[in-house]
Amino acid sequence: MSQSCALHSVYQHHLVQAPNATMLIQDDQHISYVQFDQLVQNTETWLRQQGVKRGDHVAVWLINRVEWLAIFFALARLGATLVAVNTKYRSHEVHYILANSQAQYLILQLNFRKIDFAEVIKGVDASSLTQLKTIMMVDADDNTPTTLLNRPVVRFLPTLAHAAPLTVSDDNAPIEGTAPGSFKNTQSGAVATATEEKTSLKVNSLILEDLPVIFFTTSGTTKGPKLVVHTQKTLSEHVRHIATGYQFGAPGDALLTALPLCGVYGLDSALAAIAARMPVVLMDFFDVASASQLIKQYNITHIFGSDEMLRRFAEQNPEPIAFTSLKLFGFAAFSARFVELAQELIPRGFPMRGLYGSSEVHSLFSAQRNDLPLEERVLGGGTPAAGALASVRVRDPDTQELCATGLSGEIEIKSPTLFKGYFNNPEATSQAFTQDGYFKTGDLGYLRGDGSFVYQSRIGDTMRLGGFLVDPTEIEDVLAAQPDIESAQVVGVEINGQPRAVAFAIAKNKQCPPDVTATLKGVAKTLAAFKIPAHLWFVEEFPTTASANGQKFQRVKLRELALEKLQEHSAAPSISKK
Repeated sequence: MSQSCALHSVYQHHLVQAPNATMLIQDDQHISYVQFDQLVQNTETWLRQQGVKRGDHVAVWLINRVEWLAIFFALARLGATLVAVNTKYRSHEVHYILANSQAQYLILQLNFRKIDFAEVIKGVDASSLTQLKTIMMVDADDNTPTTLLNRPVVRFLPTLAHAAPLTVSDDNAPIEGTAPGSFKNTQSGAVATATEEKTSLKVNSLILEDLPVIFFTTSGTTKGPKLVVHTQKTLSEHVRHIATGYQFGAPGDALLTALPLCGVYGLDSALAAIAARMPVVLMDFFDVASASQLIKQYNITHIFGSDEMLRRFAEQNPEPIAFTSLKLFGFAAFSARFVELAQELIPRGFPMRGLYGSSEVHSLFSAQRNDLPLEERVLGGGTPAAGALASVRVRDPDTQELCATGLSGEIEIKSPTLFKGYFNNPEATSQAFTQDGYFKTGDLGYLRGDGSFVYQSRIGDTMRLGGFLVDPTEIEDVLAAQPDIESAQVVGVEINGQPRAVAFAIAKNKQCPPDVTATLKGVAKTLAAFKIPAHLWFVEEFPTTASANGQKFQRVKLRELALEKLQEHSAAPSISKK
């Protein structure tokens, strides 16, 4: 192992070679590598003075901002772990993450646009957070409370406004005086507690690189999310794979970070751009109008997101070629009919390519080749960024035999940058891997002849119908293509001892949904008989769960709703409408 696997190595080379080059852009302010590194050092020193040490878990609940990244690199230098908290989480979810991560510190801000952090905090049960010591408040002011969750609140002081190092000051005490040391800006050039232990960059890099650096969360659609552990080595190596595998860093390249840094998708893409010396334009909160303006202002070449984001772009950018600078719009599909979306948008200047990733294998694990036909180019999956270092295979979930090319089964992945396990959950960790070290993704897909792969759906969402394994999105696409249907979701249930598909749909005219019988007759023109839903119900909306990458449909809740409806209407005809 070499020192290059510690997290700080992601930008250290550029700090030496091009210290004044633009690393980040926030609110039209350009932050160079040397400015960012100074902020990281100041943050590290300040955190150390608050008692943060190697092995500690620090929850960070912030929007996208330079301080988020500075805190992350500072914690890595200390050998501490950042617990990424989704800004969309509500009280129950925040409590779950704080309690199960055993976080000793929480860094947050209270107010931001549509997110009322203070209101969410009120619903968190402070008494059960036995490990939590201190709250660190970004953007604190005179109205900031002195305590939250029955813990002292300390002003988080390291910001970009500090042009010089920080120093200890007795006249700038924390809001609650129980925490050690605090800091203010000074022109003296003296760093706080200079006689203290040496900078954590001098900690043995072999120790640093194998320490947990971040806990990501799984989506947790049916129960509490698991905490996915990545080390400095697995993260830093993966973002370099992205940078080289997808040829980041050509002259003029720039990334727009439209996804939250608290999620693997937003963070991995940002760090990969930094590793490639691409300027990263930070968006604190995604909206189409702001994103469109930033793409044009900074000639953005790379952006990553979801098909939902693309639809919103398309609605507000009707011109034939909206963004001439774009080279890559990598996306993950969370809803049906994304191929039709690509057929509309690619000719209009949206260079869409399908991706694959997860908290466990990292985002942007793979991407589809740009030379594939459009219909293949936008499918999930692709070729791993790590190339030959990563291996993908597919296993039949029933026979447990490895699948031949083109046959669907569970995707299994082996890579040097796989997660190290689920925090404090050895049973789940053990169950997640095969004996020979492959991660069992729980995703359905198949291999292509060229060695790439295609993601189809979650294994738990697939249905065994008529003796065949059926991807629900196939039926959803056909339903959504009906003239009066906006979107559809399909789940499998047992009816009269037989597995059957049932569907939920949102009508384009919610006040007057189409006739169910006529709709299913239209579907029957395209689908085999065993795939036609036994029931179709129209609803106002689908149940979703918030993830850092977008809203994900909760098929488990739809399945429960379907069983309730079947029980309520057991005497109804096999095709019903309600």
